[in-house]
Amino acid sequence: MEWNIAAESISLVMLGIIWVYARKGSRLPSLKNRIFQWCVMVTFSAIFTNILSTIMIYNYAQIPMWMTWTVTMVYFVLTPLMGLAYFLYTLSVIYADSGQIKKLAAVGVIPGAIYILMILSNPFSQWIFGLNMSDGYTRGPFISVTYLIFYAYCLASIVVTLVNHKRIDREIYRILAAFPVLAVAVIIVQQAYPNVILSGSAATCALLIIYLHLQNRQISMDYLTNVPNRQELLDMLGLMLKKVPKKKFVLAVASLRDFRQINNACGQQKGDELLKIICQFLKKIGRRENVYRFSGDEFALLFTHEDEAQIRQCMNDIQARMEQPWQVDEYHFMLNMVIGVVQYSGEGESLERLVNSIEYAVSQAKSGKYGQICYCDKEMLEKLERRRKVIQVLKEKLDDESFQMYYQPIYSVKSGRFFYAESLMRIPDSPIGPIYPSEFIPVAEETGLIVNITYIILDKVCKFINHLMSKGIYVGSIHVNFSALQFSQPNLSERVLEIIRSNGTPMSAIKIEFTESTLAESPQVVTDFTMKMKEHGIKMGLDDFGTGYSNIATVINIPFGTVKLDKSLVWVSMKNENSALAVKNLTRTFKELGMKVIAEGVETEAQRKLVVDFGVDQIQGFYYAKPMPEAEMEEFMLAQS
Repeated sequence: MEWNIAAESISLVMLGIIWVYARKGSRLPSLKNRIFQWCVMVTFSAIFTNILSTIMIYNYAQIPMWMTWTVTMVYFVLTPLMGLAYFLYTLSVIYADSGQIKKLAAVGVIPGAIYILMILSNPFSQWIFGLNMSDGYTRGPFISVTYLIFYAYCLASIVVTLVNHKRIDREIYRILAAFPVLAVAVIIVQQAYPNVILSGSAATCALLIIYLHLQNRQISMDYLTNVPNRQELLDMLGLMLKKVPKKKFVLAVASLRDFRQINNACGQQKGDELLKIICQFLKKIGRRENVYRFSGDEFALLFTHEDEAQIRQCMNDIQARMEQPWQVDEYHFMLNMVIGVVQYSGEGESLERLVNSIEYAVSQAKSGKYGQICYCDKEMLEKLERRRKVIQVLKEKLDDESFQMYYQPIYSVKSGRFFYAESLMRIPDSPIGPIYPSEFIPVAEETGLIVNITYIILDKVCKFINHLMSKGIYVGSIHVNFSALQFSQPNLSERVLEIIRSNGTPMSAIKIEFTESTLAESPQVVTDFTMKMKEHGIKMGLDDFGTGYSNIATVINIPFGTVKLDKSLVWVSMKNENSALAVKNLTRTFKELGMKVIAEGVETEAQRKLVVDFGVDQIQGFYYAKPMPEAEMEEFMLAQS
């Protein structure tokens, strides 16, 4: 019988190309990557021995029979092992983080092991094939087992994929389901045309699909700098935490400052060239295989073997180089770079916490509090952990709307009554104890949670106003504070009006306050919002005036109902006559413009007399009342009516 091995020869060349490029891909020593390399090696060996065996069988009279027997037996061993390799690869993709993979792999190896025993006994039984000088190569009665084993493993791969289709990404599901089907289809074609050898072609096609979609170096490498990308770093860290959780290592992220200005000034092409030059420098400073592109203008350096002195020397070398200019063609650049450094202590921290730590360290380095290099020490990690817990509490409180509302009464100088109040959110109890506004408000603003929190506060205030009114208690207005972030919402006006209308609360009973910093950041947006609210009878107030952010002309041109003097103005006026005179004149000016003036932070009789002398309309402070929960506020206002 004559065989056509042209397809196998071409497949061998293609597989060699895949093998070369695959070795240049991901350096991650994951089970998936290791099995893929094994798949390539087994398939390459199977095709090679297939071609070699065919040639030797053609020339069996000139070649020692034992050599032909040996090569042919190796080929018959490797052919079904290709199916086993694909099956194990499928398991490594689907069950990468599961303990089930060992049990499934152990069961999966059994048919292959039995088949290998058949091959080893073949010289005596000749069940699979026979070789002798008179007849040459002959097929044995059980040669179909070779193909059945291959089919069985391909079918097992498909079944495992179908069973787990809900737990894997859709694109990965399609690939894992497609490649064994293709391999089986090619083998069926070979059985229809037995003189054309296609087993290696089937395997090569399957490996090509896997390589292009799951093992391609572009998945793990950054196209510009040719170093591993962020996902590859995260995968490497995750693998290290899982495999060697006690091993200590250091992760540093170097972040370029204001790099966008270089792109704007010189073009993105020059900027890309500069990034490549900087990356090459970092590869020389650290281990070249442990440099990653963390984001657009950030690079990560992973230190797994260096001691503390070596790492600090590396950081100092980077810092020293950044003090010198960088050159791209005719351009010279001076760059600023900050570095965040985190040491993994081997105490079982999660990947998420490690990434949060390094990002926090970089942000602290950018803030300038710790210099250009911020080593995230134990104290900083404790602060970060505290921040994480605060965020979790805020999310839980937001989900069930369980944070408490407090109210601080505001005294009206003219009537001597408390018709007004400021609403204040409080978290007096939580799994981590009481959390004060000075801590949770900045966190809520940084995370964006403040937006939905404010909407819920407004809803709670409306319901409280309705409750007071049902008790016959007169409510002038209750103040609700809006942060600067609130004004970034495109439907802010509609949402505010919807909440108030849905509660049936009088529009005039709500006063929205925002700070000077908000006004300074978005003067036009704030102005438009204020005008819209005024049309519906909702009052507006400027909070914390005097903190130095806003232009007085801008304040004058916006129709505020009230201006609240920051407590710092009150306190400094107690010590400085010139300050007192300035604040008094400001108060008179605002009143002449038709605005009410509120003094906050009044705590003593002397301060009360001072602000009354200024001519303020309302007073807020501990002198009259501290913030109190709703029940106490109701009793307080009931006593006033």
